[in-house]
Formats: sequence, structure tokens, C-alpha cells
Amino acid sequence: MAELHQLTAIELLDLYQRKAASPVEATRAVLRHIAQWEPHLNATYALDAEAALEQAEASQSRWIRGEPQGALDGVPAMIKENIATRGTPVPLGTAATELVPAAEDAPPAARLREAGAVILGKTTMPDYGMLSSGLSSFHPLTRNPWDLTKNPGGSSSGAAAGAAAGYGPLHLGTDIGGSVRLPAAWCGIFTLKPSLGRIPIFPPYAGRVAGPMTRTVADAALMMGVLSRPDARDTMSLPWQDIAWQSLHREVRGLRIGLQLDAGWGLPVDAEVRAAVEAAAKAFEAAGAIVETVPPFMTRTMIDGMDAFWRCRSWMDISALPEARRAKVLPFIVEWARGGAGLSGEQVFRGYSQMGAMREAAVAACAGFDMVISPTAPIAAFAAELPCPTNDPARPFEHIAFTLPFNMSEQPSASINCGYTSGGLPIGLQITGHRHDDLGVLQVAHAWEQMCPVQRSWPQPPSARA
Repeated sequence: MAELHQLTAIELLDLYQRKAASPVEATRAVLRHIAQWEPHLNATYALDAEAALEQAEASQSRWIRGEPQGALDGVPAMIKENIATRGTPVPLGTAATELVPAAEDAPPAARLREAGAVILGKTTMPDYGMLSSGLSSFHPLTRNPWDLTKNPGGSSSGAAAGAAAGYGPLHLGTDIGGSVRLPAAWCGIFTLKPSLGRIPIFPPYAGRVAGPMTRTVADAALMMGVLSRPDARDTMSLPWQDIAWQSLHREVRGLRIGLQLDAGWGLPVDAEVRAAVEAAAKAFEAAGAIVETVPPFMTRTMIDGMDAFWRCRSWMDISALPEARRAKVLPFIVEWARGGAGLSGEQVFRGYSQMGAMREAAVAACAGFDMVISPTAPIAAFAAELPCPTNDPARPFEHIAFTLPFNMSEQPSASINCGYTSGGLPIGLQITGHRHDDLGVLQVAHAWEQMCPVQRSWPQPPSARA
């Protein structure tokens, strides 16, 4: 049998139920594994082994009594650092933040705690979550476990790296333009960016969601049953629905699938990425799905407008900081945000309006299909030290053309591994459904999980490879 730190949440819960292993044993195993990896990955923030073991002991007592607290009782979990957990400061990835302990759990953290998950600590992110990179002015550089010279992506950097490396089976990230899907693709894991409001979050914002990041679709579905519980603090949340999240079987035959290989702007799709996504499309077709090409629907005007709006919003925040704190923000972020300083009200409003334009275009492009598949990212993982693939603050978003529109359209969108480059780096397949069809996306991802070629073994710490 696999070691405890390698097991899924569902496998661990089965062992607890049969009294074949305990939450304390599992938590200790994960903490030992993290200790081996962490000097190389730098994926954690506020890792608290003592508190985790206290939680595990309490969970173990509940299992002995036959009274588990919830659906995740005793399962090790980690939470992206911008999702508040009581008593822990929220630096937002930047050294410019004043470190004040959070007064309470944010909604997703509260749901995990209520369900009995053993919260090991937090995971890293770049400054203000505005990079698809493990580069941060506050955290040490986070790296990709598949290749330590490569980037894990972001902004849910530590969550993706940790999930791939075996830092427990359950991780939680956030996404406003690709921040769970891009690192999931580059680290070879599964993630779901749910419909806006499906998982209550605080503070809510246009396009911003929390999402599970796991090694398997079934573990993500298990998390969705917990995370989607209601919380009045999210004034943009959807009405709660009693969804059968773990009913993952779905016939592929007859499914109408759109295949998008051209986003309309941004970096060209690398040949190996394209080949892997096309192979996935052919596998769906062989299983009886009807696959048709989706033409590009995004435009340069859309991303330039979104970029202008985001720059202005970020510059308002950064320029309001005292000079000493502003000097601590990652220089790349400051240079990018400064581009919003001189924009007129008309320019900013026109930029903001592109969110609606993206929404209309994405919904129209998906209307004739049950699901749309595409590359998650046009390229595989890039150099670890770079803030983004272009390393250019004038063109920082050239890699998010496939992910961004589905934040604006509020549609559920997943990333799942679909192959590897010749250098052994994972390649992500994005699966997008109609708004509110989160379960459908999970089901199609699960179908792909059953069809896809044999996955490679998860990366091991350098000391274990010698």
C-alpha cells in the first residue's frame, strides 16, 4: 500500500473508518514529507505542526468514539494565505503588508474547519496575487516539484506545488484570471474554478472565486460538498443547492464538446501543448463525443482594457501606501501598476466594460456545446525566477487568454493533466461548462481521468531520489 502522505482524502477516510490508520499517523506522515520537500519548494507559510497535531488528536478521539465531526474529519489540508484563518496574519504575498492576525476564518477556511479537516498551515502566493508565478517579496521563491528550475505558476503557487509534492491531499486556492488553473496545469494536478458564488468567499469581487486543488477529481468533489455550504458574508454568493457532488459518473457518448486551440490573443500555443490537447479531443471523440472546433472569441481590445482597469485599481492601493511600505512591493508589480496612474476616467471605464464584453463572448462561444476544452495555458512551466512568462510589465498577461474569459463569464472551469512535454513537464487540459454546471465539469473531468494515458509517478523530494 502507498504511504499515508501519498493517499487521497477518500482513501484516508476509508482507513479511519476501518481503524486501519489514524488522523495522527496521517498528519505526522504528511509533516515528515513536507520537512523533506520544503527546503527545496518553499510552498508553505505559517506551517504549524503543533496545532495540526492537536487537531489530529481531537479528530482521532472522535473517530474512536465513532462520531466524526464532518466529511473531512482528520484529513490534512492547507489553505492559500490570502484566505484568512483566525490568528494568522494575511500578508497577501507582499512584504508591504502590516502583519496583523486575522480575527476570524474566511468562509472557505471556516467550512474546512467545521468539517474536521486538519489545517496544517497556509500556502504561498505572489504580491497581491497579481502574478502567475511563485515570485514574492514576502515569501521565499516557490518552485515546481516536477523541475526545481521551473515555476509552479500562480497566484495559488504554494497550493499547486504542495498538492503535487504530497503536502496532504486537500488544498484550497483562489482564482480571478487563472490563479488555480494555471498553477494546476503547470504542476500536473486537478482543480476546479467554480461558478462565481458557488463557494462563498470574503471579500467577494467580480470574477474572484475559491477552488479546490487536489490530485484527483473525487477529492475535489468531496471538498465541494463542504466548501459550497452557505455563508452570509459573501453578498455575491449563489443560493445553496444540495448537489450530489460525488456522483461523478457521466456518459461521454453524445456529449457535444467544443475544441478551442486559438484564444485570439496572447502567446502562441506550444506544439507539445497543442498535440496533448488534440490527443485528448480525439480520445473524447473515440469514446463517442461529438467534437467541433471553437473559433477564437477573445480580442486584444478585451485584454488591454482589463489590463488598464486592473492597473488603475492596483495603483490606487499601492500609491496609498506609506513610501517605506511601497518600497517593499515587488518592483515588477509596482512598475506594472504605475501604468494605471495617468489613465483618464473614460479609459478606466472602457477597460472595466471589457469584463462584460468577455462575458458575452465566452457565453456565446460555449452556447452550442455541453463543454469546451482547450489548453489551460499555451506553454508549459517557465523559469522559476520570472514573474511571468514574458518577464515584461508592459505585457504581463499573455499566458492567461484561455483562462481569463471564464472568470468574467462566471462559468465553471477545471484544469486536469493531459500529458507531458518531452522534458517531463505536465500539460493542462481546461474543461469549461455552462454557468452553474459545476457538477457537469467535475463529471467530464472524471471521465477524462478514466480515459487518459497512465499518469507518471508524483515527484519525490531530491533526497529521496538519490
